[in-house]
Amino acid sequence: MARATINDVANSAGVSKKTVSRVLNQEANVHLDTRQRVLDAMEQLNYRPSKQARGLATTRSYLIGLIYDNPNKSYISEIQEGCLESCTKMGYHLLIQPLNYQSGKCLDDIRYLVIDSQMDGLILTPPFSDDERILALLEELKRPFTRIGGTYHDTRAPHVTANDKKISFQMTDYLVHLGHKRIAFIKGHRDHSASELRYCGYLNALEEHGLSVQEQYVEEGGFEFQQAEKAARKLLSLKERPTAIFASNDQMAAAVLKVAEQNDIEIPHQLSVCGFDDAPISRYIWPSITTVRQPLRDIATCASLELIQGIKKNSGSLPDHTFDCELKIRASTAPPGRR
Repeated sequence: MARATINDVANSAGVSKKTVSRVLNQEANVHLDTRQRVLDAMEQLNYRPSKQARGLATTRSYLIGLIYDNPNKSYISEIQEGCLESCTKMGYHLLIQPLNYQSGKCLDDIRYLVIDSQMDGLILTPPFSDDERILALLEELKRPFTRIGGTYHDTRAPHVTANDKKISFQMTDYLVHLGHKRIAFIKGHRDHSASELRYCGYLNALEEHGLSVQEQYVEEGGFEFQQAEKAARKLLSLKERPTAIFASNDQMAAAVLKVAEQNDIEIPHQLSVCGFDDAPISRYIWPSITTVRQPLRDIATCASLELIQGIKKNSGSLPDHTFDCELKIRASTAPPGRR
């Protein structure tokens, strides 16, 4: 059978080609009954619009880019799924591109990616979302963008993030209420804005409870298992070791559990451990890890929808969004016991 055309849809629905185009582009100035007739005709005819043809007609590529540099596969998977959901719904393709932020040529990589693909817009994840050089480049290239994460408000583009600082305060507060006073913290990668926000939440909670911050209880983990493993060995070899360790993601929390097991430190009675992200590893290992559930898929869906709406309106002045996170209390935390 020949592939159905826009003319076939228009004839079947009893409308003009222009009206069908308006429905395809989700324009608001179409009566609900007319829109439904067009959608029904498209379904009956199994009509699938050609994005290439749409691009020629509107000077758009109907292509959105997503760039990332993050070793956490579960994080990236959720972000990708959320973006794909929005792009599919809005009739866009998604180009997913990993880039090395530390390579020294990421600005050139982004420039060539945008120009070569002729993408309509770009979704930035940390650490790209907080780099002023990248934001200025996209403004120069006249490409709309949205930022996932990031620490500051920027009127050039929507900003969609989680309440990292607030939820980290709540996690630390939870540990204090369990009875912990010697609470260590393993930071994430310094280029990621979430790392500093989570650390600030931890510091604020200690201050709220009148607990002093001890430098020997703070280590760098870089969001990576191997680096966090080294950090955990340092923390657990202290003469007065912590009774609880808050790691900035679940991979690092799992590294703490490994080191504790190797040193015959019982979890959670001799050491409480908590993480961040609610990654699969937090649920699959034992003891399961107390952690923070980020609505990553919802964040990504929102970011991509805001970008596409901004492209349609030819405006980036759309609202910022902050999503609430949730504590997931599991078996790796308890009141402090004897060493």
